[in-house]
Amino acid sequence: AAGKTIEFFESALDTGAAIVRTMPNTPAAVGRGITAAFANPHVGARQRALCQELLEAVGEVVWVDNEGLLDAVTAVSGSGPAYVFLLIECLAEAGVEAGLPADIAARLARATVAGSGELARLSSEAADQLRRNVTSPGGTTEAALGVLMADDGMLPLMRRAVEAATRRSRELAA
Repeated sequence: AAGKTIEFFESALDTGAAIVRTMPNTPAAVGRGITAAFANPHVGARQRALCQELLEAVGEVVWVDNEGLLDAVTAVSGSGPAYVFLLIECLAEAGVEAGLPADIAARLARATVAGSGELARLSSEAADQLRRNVTSPGGTTEAALGVLMADDGMLPLMRRAVEAATRRSRELAA
């Protein structure tokens, strides 16, 4: 039901229907997803708790208090797995260009992203601190981060990507 708002469902159902709109992501397929949820005012505490319990069967759950935030959730989390998979593709391809056999580059890229994600999930440290923990002054990581963190690097690129996905989510709801 991409792009279908609470208002859409309320117009199709009885007045006063309890409706929860959610945005899950594909890691739910392995029990490691995250779902953002928004409840209309007719959803009671018991219904919300039941919804929470059902959604937790496939991962974490966050509730937003403004339905409009689901567009940004879609851009960051719903579409986010594709960005991570692209990172794996790009990292593996760069490894091949640096001389690694394709199968080894792909394995290194997948395991590195999976392991880093798990470290980020389990660590109490923020992502920027985890990044600093890997970065030796004057070392190889610092050299690479100089490219990725440049004015035209990863952050502005990711901002444009999330903005495009958010905009498209809003268009689908219109």
